[in-house]
Amino acid sequence: MASTTLLIDAFSPFNSLTLSLPSSTPIHNVYDRLCEKYPSLPPHLASSLSLSTNAGIIADCDQPLSFLHDEDDESSLVTLRLTPRLLGGKGGFGSQLRAAGGRMSSQKTSNNDSCRDLNGRRLSTIKEAKKLAEYLESEPERLAAKAEAQRNKLEALEKRLGIEHKDTSRKPGEVSLEVVSGKKHRFDDTEYLEQSRELVDGVKSAVSAGLLKKRKKAKTSPSPDADKGKGKEKEAAAEKNSEPAQVAPATVTDAPPVVAVPLDAVGA
Repeated sequence: MASTTLLIDAFSPFNSLTLSLPSSTPIHNVYDRLCEKYPSLPPHLASSLSLSTNAGIIADCDQPLSFLHDEDDESSLVTLRLTPRLLGGKGGFGSQLRAAGGRMSSQKTSNNDSCRDLNGRRLSTIKEAKKLAEYLESEPERLAAKAEAQRNKLEALEKRLGIEHKDTSRKPGEVSLEVVSGKKHRFDDTEYLEQSRELVDGVKSAVSAGLLKKRKKAKTSPSPDADKGKGKEKEAAAEKNSEPAQVAPATVTDAPPVVAVPLDAVGA
C-alpha cells in the first residue's frame, strides 16, 4: 500500500511535525493521528484548527491524502500548515466609523453669535440685552430673598443671645443697644480658649528656646569683629617692629650776633 509522508508546519510553541500515513487516509483524520503521535497537542482543539497547503485551505477534507499529491511530482512528500481558525464576521468596521462620525457631527453646537440680524445687530448683542432685561425684572425677588435671609440670620443671633421681643411693634433685628449692653453674656467656647492658650504658650516657648540657643552660640564662638580687630593689632605691631629706627635730625641753632664794642668803653 502506498504511503504519504506529511511535513506539517505547526503554530507556536510547536515545531514542524512529521507523520507517515497511508495514502487512502482521509484528510480530516490527520489531526487525530498527529495527537496519537504527539501527545502534547490538545485533542479538544481539532474543530478550531485547519490544514492548508501552499494553494490555500483544503475545501474538501473527506478526500484521501493522495488527492494532495502533485501530478508532476512523483515523490510522496506533502507539506501542510496547521493554523488556528480566527473567529469573527466579515468586518463592517468602516460602517461603524461612519455611523460614529455622523453622531459626533450631530452633537456639534453651532455658534452663530457673530452673525447679524436684518437690522444689522449682532446676535450676541441681542442675547446680552435679553439677559440684562431678565436680570432687571428679577431684581425685586432677589432683594426680597436677601432681606429674608438677613432677617432669619438676625433672629437666630437674637435667640442665641437670649433676647426676647416684648414689644410687638418692634421688628426682628431692631433691638436697642441698652438691652444688649445691659445684659451680661458669657463666652462658653472652652475649646477655642484652650486652643488659643496652647498657641500662645507654644509661641512663647519657641521664642525663648531660640533666644537661649542664640546666647549659647554667641558665648561659645568668638565674634568675627573681635577676630578682625585682633588681627589688625597683630599686623600693626609686626610692621612697627620691622621698621628701622629712624634717627632724629640734628637741629642747628643760630649763633648769637657779634656786637662791636669801642675801645674807649673798655678802658684800654
